[in-house]
Amino acid sequence: MTQDKETVIRTFYLICIMTLIVGTITQICEESEFKVCMSKNNLTRIPKTLLPTTKSLDISQNYISELQVSDISFLSGLKVLKLSHNRIRRLDLSVFKFNQDLEYLDLSHNQLQKMCCYPVVSLKHLDLSFNDFDVLPICVEFGNLTQLNFLGLSAVRFQQIDLLPVAHLHLNYILLVLGDYYIKENVSEKLQILNTKTLHFVFHPNSLFSVQVNISVNALGCLQLTNIKLNERNCQVFVKFLLGLIRGPMLLNITLNNIETPWKCLVEILKFLWPRPVEYLNIYNLTLDEIVSDIQVTYPETTLKALKIEHITKRVFIFSQTVLYKVFSEMNIMMLTISDTPFIHMLCPVASSTFKFLNFTQNVFTDSVFDTCSTLVRLETLILRKNSLKNLYKVSLMTKNMPSLEILDVSWNSLESHRYEENCMWVESIVVLNMSSNTLTDSVFRCLPPKVKILDLHNNRITNIPKNVTHLQALQELNIAFNSLTDLPGCGTFSSLSALIIDHNSMSHPSADFFQSCQKIRSMRAGNNPFLCTCELREFIKNIDQVSSEVAQDWPDSYKCDYPESSKGVLLKDFHVSPLSCNTTLLILTVVTTMLVLAATVTFLCHYFDLPWYLRMMCQWTQTRHRARNICLEELQGTLQFHAFISYSGHDSAWVKNELLPNLEKENLQICLHERNFVPGKSILENIINCIEKSYKSIFVLSPNFIQSEWCHYELYFAHHQLFRKGSNNLILILLEPISQNDIPSKYHRLRALMAQRTYLEWPAEKSKHGLFWANIRAAFNIKLTLATDNNDVKTLKKDQEIQLRRHRL
Repeated sequence: MTQDKETVIRTFYLICIMTLIVGTITQICEESEFKVCMSKNNLTRIPKTLLPTTKSLDISQNYISELQVSDISFLSGLKVLKLSHNRIRRLDLSVFKFNQDLEYLDLSHNQLQKMCCYPVVSLKHLDLSFNDFDVLPICVEFGNLTQLNFLGLSAVRFQQIDLLPVAHLHLNYILLVLGDYYIKENVSEKLQILNTKTLHFVFHPNSLFSVQVNISVNALGCLQLTNIKLNERNCQVFVKFLLGLIRGPMLLNITLNNIETPWKCLVEILKFLWPRPVEYLNIYNLTLDEIVSDIQVTYPETTLKALKIEHITKRVFIFSQTVLYKVFSEMNIMMLTISDTPFIHMLCPVASSTFKFLNFTQNVFTDSVFDTCSTLVRLETLILRKNSLKNLYKVSLMTKNMPSLEILDVSWNSLESHRYEENCMWVESIVVLNMSSNTLTDSVFRCLPPKVKILDLHNNRITNIPKNVTHLQALQELNIAFNSLTDLPGCGTFSSLSALIIDHNSMSHPSADFFQSCQKIRSMRAGNNPFLCTCELREFIKNIDQVSSEVAQDWPDSYKCDYPESSKGVLLKDFHVSPLSCNTTLLILTVVTTMLVLAATVTFLCHYFDLPWYLRMMCQWTQTRHRARNICLEELQGTLQFHAFISYSGHDSAWVKNELLPNLEKENLQICLHERNFVPGKSILENIINCIEKSYKSIFVLSPNFIQSEWCHYELYFAHHQLFRKGSNNLILILLEPISQNDIPSKYHRLRALMAQRTYLEWPAEKSKHGLFWANIRAAFNIKLTLATDNNDVKTLKKDQEIQLRRHRL
């Protein structure tokens, strides 16, 4: 964009913004400690409950009919008072004598007819407009309002000296509201307004324009005229009125609001203003009456830079569109705006045009507008938003003969991609393209200007950005919000991308490597997407949390989980998940490591405590008990047959047979020994279990030899198991030779436990102590048993057992 154009646009918008800010009375109603809003409360008086600290009071749109000193005197710090849209008929400014800080006073839209003056020198804004004053309510005291910036007045008629008291003031804005103004023909009044930057006249909306006042204005920058009703008879009256206002060289901006005029009069106004020192002409709410006739217009050299017309209403239904379009298309200005009108087309200028800026928003232009037009060679900005464009290829073809075009806005149309998208004929000068709010799909990326820098595609039907797009290397800003994208686009295709807007899409788990591939990103908005808060999102959250708030502009408030339901609504920055559950390799490694540690622990315990041995014993015990139960041995073994079962190592058999056995049997004790009492044909384990269960006691002869015998440990295991099963104290431990705890293998922890917890008898080396030893042995047998001592009885018992076994087999 050239420097000349930037200056023009900047000046134009500066004037418009200044006019809107100064000339519009905003009704903002926000409560705070010092600001009170009581608008629309059906009040008839100012409440006495207000705090004296109140600085701003909005009490507009109520039913207050009068003001007294007592109403506001207690509000000594009041600076802003809005009393518009009430029913006040009479006002004495002395009611504000105790409000020395009052700067803003709005009494507009009341029923004021009379006003008594009083100096309120602190006023900066005084609005008395839209009241019922007959003449301008100017007090001599107003001349002392040196800080006054805004003055709004109402009157039915003017007098020459009305504004004399304020003629020396330097005002920014004067609003003059005229009632049903009427002047006799050929009678002209004079009114002097010396110093104001903006002058705004509001005429009666239902009366034909008839104001014949010669107004002299110095340093006028903006002129606004509202409610202008013209016909062929009073058209020249209005032109003459304008003539008196635009003599000064400073007038830059003229705004005509709500103007009703015949087509011929409108052309006369344009012809009148064209050679005048006016740079910007704005026409809002234009109504065209009567016939649109063909009028030859030759535009002279002009200082006018921009014409803006918004909202045209036609009361003529049969006329030549060409006549209307020709008046506008042949203008020799830089900027033309015609928006919100029923125009269906616009003519191509006959000769090379001076237009640099064209805005045809909200018309009904079709794809054929400016088709084959080759005279818009200086055009830099073209705005065709809210029209009836449909074919993207034709739009690109339209720009082919606009070599200076840099900015194109075709948003809010019905554009869609066609089969010609790969052959689009865009002019290469386009750097800003707005195609938002259309029906474009993914194929639009194959129909874009090659040098575009700023691209707006939001609110379309795009689901994916093709990977093969290679011609957008200059793209710097991309707005693709409100589409159906599922992932962030990488910057391999857009190597110069610095700003990305991709919020309100369908991204559930955006790629984590976006920031690595897009090193030039300086601004991004990607919130308000249906984020799937799973492991895949962790890296993206980590990366976006590390960038500055200037880059991630909507982080973290716009980034929330959408799924799973348990996390819905949770901010992404507050979403946490275990690294172990997200890293498959780490999870497998952890599980394998845990299993290996567990296996090593089990192996160690098995080796240390010989668990397989005990498991094997338990299994054999269970099997033996099961077989015994199946053959009804419980019935046969219901009576004990032996006083004791002796378990010993074969290496200690000499001591058992020569010492232990004779001394026990001489006491008539029945002793069970394996070599004489085990039943042939049965397994050793089954014989051991049966002998232990048929014996009242189990005697274990402990020695180093016993430790080395595995069968001895079987017998000890089953005897100990019987001890816990029956709850009896049936174990007698005899320590034949000293045994160190360290000599006992670790896997025989049961033997260790028994020697540590139970009392055992030691075989004394001295013969003198043998008597005490045998006495302790005899003391352990303190019951009499019903034993089958007769050999015949034993034989009979064995025979009965064999019969029972035979029956069971049968």
